[in-house]
Amino acid sequence: MNIFFRKKKVLTSTNVTEPRNTNLKVLMFPWLAYGHICPFLNLAKKLADKGFLIRVCSTPISLESIDKEIPEKYSASIKIVELHLPKLPQLLAPHCHTTNDLPPNLDQIVQKALKFSKPNFSKILENLKPDLVIYDILLQWAEVVANEHNIPSIKFITCGAAIFSYFFNSLRKPEVEFPFPNIYPKESELVKWGEISAKFAKEKDPDDMDPFAKGSMQYMLTSTSRIIEAKYIDYLSQLSNWKVIPVGLPIKDPMTNDANDVELIHWLEKKDENSTVFVNFGSEYSLTKEDMEEIAFGLEFSNVNFIWVVRFSKGEEQNLEEVLPQGFLERIGERGKVLDKWEQKSRILNHTSIGGFISYCDWSSVIKCLDFGVPIIAMPIHLDQPMNARLMVELGVAVEIVRDDDSKIHREEIMQVLESVIVGEIGENLRTKVRDISRNLKSIRGEEMDVAAEELIQLCKNYNKCK
Repeated sequence: MNIFFRKKKVLTSTNVTEPRNTNLKVLMFPWLAYGHICPFLNLAKKLADKGFLIRVCSTPISLESIDKEIPEKYSASIKIVELHLPKLPQLLAPHCHTTNDLPPNLDQIVQKALKFSKPNFSKILENLKPDLVIYDILLQWAEVVANEHNIPSIKFITCGAAIFSYFFNSLRKPEVEFPFPNIYPKESELVKWGEISAKFAKEKDPDDMDPFAKGSMQYMLTSTSRIIEAKYIDYLSQLSNWKVIPVGLPIKDPMTNDANDVELIHWLEKKDENSTVFVNFGSEYSLTKEDMEEIAFGLEFSNVNFIWVVRFSKGEEQNLEEVLPQGFLERIGERGKVLDKWEQKSRILNHTSIGGFISYCDWSSVIKCLDFGVPIIAMPIHLDQPMNARLMVELGVAVEIVRDDDSKIHREEIMQVLESVIVGEIGENLRTKVRDISRNLKSIRGEEMDVAAEELIQLCKNYNKCK
């Protein structure tokens, strides 16, 4: 088996050479969703800044996007390692070995495909002999493989501590009432979770590992900060008896000048400060036609400026004019931009014209908003998103557009929330609070990472002493 590094340099167990004067060698193994890969890459950059040598292991199709996210200054300290999944008839084709643009109903097949790659993953560990493996909590089996090679491993959760502590409490200590009433699921959300759990249990293999299992190392890294989740981090530590280590906010890479962005940025420059809302729901969870129509009419009736990125799952692409209300694009004129292609989210959120972000509140988007100091207009769909939204409301940086008992959203409420955030006093209060939190998060970012890096160094030292 070949192991490929950045710029496709082949690396095998016989020709591995590392730069001099380096510290610990870390192999990172994220789940194949972009929302999981991003926190791993952010952690990789932070550890590289502390002198760690990082290897990010994933499938070739995922590595195509990962490679683009690694700035040149990290070319020596962060390299990519290809994990080839076996060619079996029941598995997906190589171009589907990622959840990006893949319908959610195929996620379970991707999980199974990864499990079949255990021998290849074992070979990678044998060749590279890392000092530590940091694996996604959804890939718990990676710890077993690491143990077989006497390599310490530590789980990394890419969601927040509030949602994880809630689920841990519900599944491991159901007799204990969750002590934070602002973080709760609605009845309709509980029904959805029950359906997902039942489907997962039905498709679960006998040897599938419990993501909440203690494992051999009582440590957990988490993509959050004590500034926003201190009480949830402490409660999770108390519940699990794990040492929960927050790694802080992501590093903000320099903005690049993409030719495709020029027209959009020029359009934003003509708008007043805080006058525009950015709407982006990603591509992994498609909006229903009903939701699309309600959002469109809500934007139209609100009279606020907006940028709306409409994405479709791969194989389900449609013409924008066919999915939007008839005449919508003509009626909004220059007040809005509707795009059917990916745009650099950071570049848009960083612009002074942006006064709010309509998001389904995946953790990656939530963190970005806090980093850039942009208020959130929360429109969660499922999984961790509703709880993330309520955490942001609790922090005073978000307003949630509440779905009715049938899980539907309504244009009138969307219009009212947009107006209150963009032109009302509520929006001013949200912006003041989110910018204050943003400053505090940045002030502690280096300190939290220093603590996390030292914990990893000590973990490896202690493990080696016990061998």
